Amino acid sequence: MPVHAGVDALQLPFSGHVPFGIALLNNLTMLDLSGNNFSGVITHEHLVGLANLKVLDLSSNYLKVMVDPEWLPPFRLEYAYFSSCQLGPLFPTWLQSQVHLFKLDISRAFISDMLPDWFSSTFFNASTLDISNNEISGMLPTKLENMTNLRWLYLNSNQLTGPIPQFPVLLLSFDISDNNFSGSLPSNFGTPNIQYLNLATNHITGPIPQSICNFKTLIALNLANNLFNGEFPLCPEPMRVKILILRNNRLSGKFPASLKTWSDLYILDLAWNKFSGRLPTWIGDFSGLQILQLSHNTFTGSIPSTITRLNGISQLNLARNRFSGPLPRYLSNLTGMTRAQAPTPFGAFEYPMQISYGNVIVSISIYSTVHVNLSVITKGQERYYEDGALYAMVSIDLSLNQLTGGIPEEIAFLDGVVNLNLSWNRLSGNIPRKIGAMQSLESLDLKENKLCGEIPQGMSDLSYLSMLDLSYNNLSGRIPSGGQLDTLYQQNKFMYDGNIGLCGHPLLKNCSNDSEPKHDHERDEHGYKVLSFSFGLGVGYVVGLWMVFCTILFKKSWRIAYFQLIDKSFNNVY
Repeated sequence: MPVHAGVDALQLPFSGHVPFGIALLNNLTMLDLSGNNFSGVITHEHLVGLANLKVLDLSSNYLKVMVDPEWLPPFRLEYAYFSSCQLGPLFPTWLQSQVHLFKLDISRAFISDMLPDWFSSTFFNASTLDISNNEISGMLPTKLENMTNLRWLYLNSNQLTGPIPQFPVLLLSFDISDNNFSGSLPSNFGTPNIQYLNLATNHITGPIPQSICNFKTLIALNLANNLFNGEFPLCPEPMRVKILILRNNRLSGKFPASLKTWSDLYILDLAWNKFSGRLPTWIGDFSGLQILQLSHNTFTGSIPSTITRLNGISQLNLARNRFSGPLPRYLSNLTGMTRAQAPTPFGAFEYPMQISYGNVIVSISIYSTVHVNLSVITKGQERYYEDGALYAMVSIDLSLNQLTGGIPEEIAFLDGVVNLNLSWNRLSGNIPRKIGAMQSLESLDLKENKLCGEIPQGMSDLSYLSMLDLSYNNLSGRIPSGGQLDTLYQQNKFMYDGNIGLCGHPLLKNCSNDSEPKHDHERDEHGYKVLSFSFGLGVGYVVGLWMVFCTILFKKSWRIAYFQLIDKSFNNVY
């Protein structure tokens, strides 16, 4: 393809190798090769003539950037995107001269080095730095807080260590998840402007500092998979938080009282901690709540009936606690679990900004996506879902509690539920007759309860069902046939175990009209004969014993002879 020196912007939707002729485009200010199938190597010879270049985008290709470490680029980039290119393994030293960078993305760039000493000074003017998903090790720069223009900093999924330094004062979004940071958070931790804070999956210890109550603009807080302990801070004023994820720590105390005024919550995950006590009735006031995960704690008492006011909820997980009492009534109010009302993912939030470009000031809005990754136990396995797939996994998990009473018939109205797990409780009564209306069910686990009666015929209408476990209940009658039920037994041959009253295919126990009554009659007749024989034997033994006793008691000569016989036998032995 011929190139022309007068071109000032070039976007190439091609594949193959990048031509060296690009270097002749000395008026070029923007070069965008992103999202193509370019391969091969980019060297300084491709870039040496691009003195006016301001925007360089090589992201999402199969390119390897091999530039001499001593090379000094002729350009001063303002936007540089190298995501999913091979820049590594060393941190690219030619970037040290790019002091005017406004945004730098070197995520997934195969870098396995440490952050250079010049990191804070070179990128002092940057507002966005994305260095995530590499193998960068070592500690963060001590002068990180001096990068006062920084708004978005993504260092997640690396191998960074050491304590967490103080933030730049204007930072809006900070993600250092999936690293090896350790130590406790300082009491003055954070910045009042932060909106998205993700410290998940590190080794951070100690309490959550009270200073988080000062994050008045905070939208998403993820502290999961750390070693935080103590109680959640008591914040005196309401907060705008929409996503709060504290799972898999060592937090204790009662359900956090601060949350009473956090009415904007979309996702609340307190699972795998040491929270205890009863759930407050005001839990039903979270009108926008879509995901509630409280499993693996020691909550007690009954499940508040107000929980059925969460009409937008799509995931309810209270498993492995100590809840008791009946299931809440009016489960049909949970309309977020119906097909008619699909959950709306909480995806992005907006940052209005002004950018100066020469003498021109441009007002823009930047959208930042919140990525959420949570686990759901379904089909007997713990599976992780994120973003859109997470919201599509409509689930109720109340397993491993001490719940009693029956399963409300209203649960059948929740036709959007994909995963229903009520196992390991003390539930009694029948399986809801209209359970076949739950057409989205893929996993149904009711094992280890006290359910009785027959399996509803409508269960064979669950065409998406791929896991069923009804074992160890008191179910009886003929097992329904048809649909998925004919094949599920081949995958789980224990699904009907412990229900001695069940019969019919696929079990070997026959329950046909001809044979079953006969078997019952024979069993009853045999039992009657055994009982009669045992009764007669017992009566005869008692009568005979009393006859001997009375004879010895009232006839003196027999009594004397009896005791003499005993004495003689004793002397013969000894």
